[in-house]
Amino acid sequence: MLLPFDFQKDPFLILDFSATNPDLAPESQRQTGLDLTNTAVFSDYVFGKMRTAGVQVGVGGYNEHRVIYRRSEHFSGTEESREIHLGIDFWAAAGTPVFAPLDGVIHSFQDNNNFGDYGPTIILEHNLDGKLLYSLYGHLTRTSLNDLSVGKAISAGEQLGQIGPFPENGDWPPHLHFQLMTDMLGLTGDFPGVCSLSDRAKFLSICPNPNELLGIPGLT
Repeated sequence: MLLPFDFQKDPFLILDFSATNPDLAPESQRQTGLDLTNTAVFSDYVFGKMRTAGVQVGVGGYNEHRVIYRRSEHFSGTEESREIHLGIDFWAAAGTPVFAPLDGVIHSFQDNNNFGDYGPTIILEHNLDGKLLYSLYGHLTRTSLNDLSVGKAISAGEQLGQIGPFPENGDWPPHLHFQLMTDMLGLTGDFPGVCSLSDRAKFLSICPNPNELLGIPGLT
């Protein structure tokens, strides 16, 4: 269990943040006043969609070519913008508990405190039949980082923390970014959650689809 929702029974909404979403076209944003750089407006949009659908959680995003990162220089300030999402996002109320889906140990943690970044982040290391797998939990509360230490054992089902509010979660509408990696590339406390088009194949080869672990119906 990753979150307190049963995705086999509970209703959820698959959210699309790619250019194919007509709401995110520049002209539509001008007409509707959807200013994605304003996190409160962005949050109202996300949770308004969920209220209309009658759900408490929205999901999606793996390998999605997104336009929402253009709101932040953290992703667009480089020579080639990063717009390919490498994890699954779970949009839910701030304070929603987050649980470890597998046994593991704390690999690293830190507050990636930049506009549009992860905010408080925890990375776990798992040993699956002699093969290492890493899982990343981004956009948490700052208190989720309390009392952690590298190497601390974490059991499957144990609460890791909570989904954070903005702005402490990296200034996003409240959600969990959940990502798997087979290679940390020497990094600690952080790992790219979004890559450029030219790096897509490289990062997808080491960031498997988290839904292979979670089995949420309807996610491709």
